[in-house]
Amino acid sequence: MEPEALNFLKRIGKSLGIGLVWLCITVTAALKNDNAFPDNGIRLANVLFYLWLVVSVIIMVRIFQKLWTADDIEQE
Repeated sequence: MEPEALNFLKRIGKSLGIGLVWLCITVTAALKNDNAFPDNGIRLANVLFYLWLVVSVIIMVRIFQKLWTADDIEQE
């Protein structure tokens, strides 16, 4: 396989992996621990969950930008 195509597939795989891990963590924290919907008022757990959500999305977007704007990916 050509090195350019292989690097492109690696980028796709890393992006999917990072996105799926983030999604699993966030959905588990939101639904299983009942932090997504403040039914009985806002609790500290709700605030921490939404803080995690915003900060982790910003970090994930920065990782994706770095991954997709890199001119050369490590040749493994």
